[in-house]
Amino acid sequence: MDTNNSQTLGEHGQAASKSEIQSGRESAPGSPRKGLIEAARFWEPRRLLYNLLLTTVVLIWVVKTWPHFRPAMTLESLGIMAVLALLANVCYCAAYLAEILIQNSGISTGWDRQRWGIWAIGTLLAMLFENYWIADEIYPFVQHP
Repeated sequence: MDTNNSQTLGEHGQAASKSEIQSGRESAPGSPRKGLIEAARFWEPRRLLYNLLLTTVVLIWVVKTWPHFRPAMTLESLGIMAVLALLANVCYCAAYLAEILIQNSGISTGWDRQRWGIWAIGTLLAMLFENYWIADEIYPFVQHP
């Protein structure tokens, strides 16, 4: 290959300029950046399903106990629910901690299959925690006019 050529082949055989390679846009296999990109490709599309499942739990509670929750439907409670949703998504980010630990441990054989198990268990635990929180911390304290 000509050394004066300003392009080299990237990891998938696509042309990548030397400036892209030098700036880190082309990640070497096994690099932390590639590992993070790989993790995001798995976890982020599933975040939507995670949020939909948690929203469904809330909707089931509200629909099944509608007369009870009617007084709680205020602008203030909407803000509180937004903060709780944000906290649920912060907890979802714990998956990245597990991802980093597994990738750095060297036992990542079969990790792609195990990710699904971790996602399912984590989502079920989040739904269980959400049900507990609604039943024990929110439901009993809704004030009726």
